[in-house]
Amino acid sequence: MDPNPSYEVPPVSRAFSLLRYISAGNRCRNMSRAAAALGMNRTTLLRLLHTLEREGMIERDEDGGGYILSYGLLELTASMLSSRDVVRLARPLLARLAAETGLSAHLGVLSRTDVIVLVRETPDVQLVSNIREGSRLPAHATVMGRIILAHMPRAEVRDLLADGELAAITARTAATFEQLERQLDADKAEGLAWSVANYEEGIGSCAGVVLDHSNRPVAAISLSGRQSAFEPNSDRRQAIAEGVRGTAQRLSALLGAQP
Repeated sequence: MDPNPSYEVPPVSRAFSLLRYISAGNRCRNMSRAAAALGMNRTTLLRLLHTLEREGMIERDEDGGGYILSYGLLELTASMLSSRDVVRLARPLLARLAAETGLSAHLGVLSRTDVIVLVRETPDVQLVSNIREGSRLPAHATVMGRIILAHMPRAEVRDLLADGELAAITARTAATFEQLERQLDADKAEGLAWSVANYEEGIGSCAGVVLDHSNRPVAAISLSGRQSAFEPNSDRRQAIAEGVRGTAQRLSALLGAQP
């Protein structure tokens, strides 16, 4: 159910907008410019910065000036992650998958129209992707989002995406719901979603869905690495598919999913 806008508390919404703005690398060194970017006046911005600093959510950047996120947010995040069974159960499985394949393994969950990366396990090799724990990715344009959407009722997917535009991240991104629906049908038929530079140039990825005890999609796992490993004619493609599918099935079984 969508939040009722009549119950929105504007100061809280502005505070979260400011936190997301700072997390994107904006230090608020220029107050007037930051206030304009956030759509608020300078006095409101100063009060929010003061309050968030006092609550330990942000701190002053002594090296470059301005503000950065503080460890108070990390404490909240750690508490949330420790209470989520899917994260606790996924981490060792993804660590093993990354070690066996030499590729980066991720766990993501759907948050409205985005996927949030909760777990990232990497092999001891040079990395080429910028995706990190906490990254927020457009669901329609990424393999983890696509495989989750593929296992949801189509009416639910339409309702979810009705108010937003399908941004074309690359030329391979589905830019209309009809294109996305065809892609989701293919993803569900194979049981895996594949990307060959669909989201990041030079990066390939593959994702499988994680189901809960009622066989509803609750998360997705993925492998990502250099594009060449994920090409249709790659000799690694079958091993990637088996690793992703097997790990997703094991995590689903731990969450009570029925075969």
